[in-house]
Amino acid sequence: MYKSLAIGLLLFLGLATSVSAQGGEQSREFTWGINWNTNGGIIGGASIRMLRPVPDKEKWQQFWSLEIVEVKHPKENRLLGLDGDVFVLGKTNYLFVARPEYGREYSLFRKAPESGVQVNGVIGVGPSLGLMVPYYISYDYTEYSKGVQVGPTDIRVERYDPMGQHREFENIRGSAGFLTGANETDVNLGAHLRTALSFEFGRYQENIAGVETGFLFEAFNKKLVMLPAAENYKVFTTVYLTVYWGRRK
Repeated sequence: MYKSLAIGLLLFLGLATSVSAQGGEQSREFTWGINWNTNGGIIGGASIRMLRPVPDKEKWQQFWSLEIVEVKHPKENRLLGLDGDVFVLGKTNYLFVARPEYGREYSLFRKAPESGVQVNGVIGVGPSLGLMVPYYISYDYTEYSKGVQVGPTDIRVERYDPMGQHREFENIRGSAGFLTGANETDVNLGAHLRTALSFEFGRYQENIAGVETGFLFEAFNKKLVMLPAAENYKVFTTVYLTVYWGRRK
């Protein structure tokens, strides 16, 4: 699984480097950003992007990017465990999505050399790699009688089974963290399409800062189960906002 993922990302980056090298001395931009979206948490994810002018098309730029986000189920219910750690009731998998992407930007309004705002229309498309990471919890099997411990302490880190052995959620001490199940990650293939508007506020020509807001449509080859007791989906739509900054050479 990891070998296939690594090969796919290397091929994508290799293609981007090859096409970049063909552009000669044309200017290029490199930006990185932080993402907020309607399917994520406080911070949805992060992205990097490389842009180059399209030959013989003054207002067009082409870009290659990689975005990694966490997708949460809309029915998630966060509770406090016995240790005060937060866990999500009934959750069996995290979902992280890696999105390699090729796209183009069209300059709608150009900014002045050292001030103003530049507005670009953005469209991008690419594969989506849905990384399903098993959800692990710390569960307390210690025996108690009338609130008093009568046996040895028995706390185990286990893959959460909300419909089976972990039905009594009162014994959950907290989430074990997404790294606990990382070696059991299941990769699911999909695709996505992005449309957006980008607003660049960089004061100087070599510095880039701005925001991008838009809509993303994404579909996978099967339903991605995060909460077995709720409806799960293979098609996702999201509205997002990315704050980005970088350099132009």
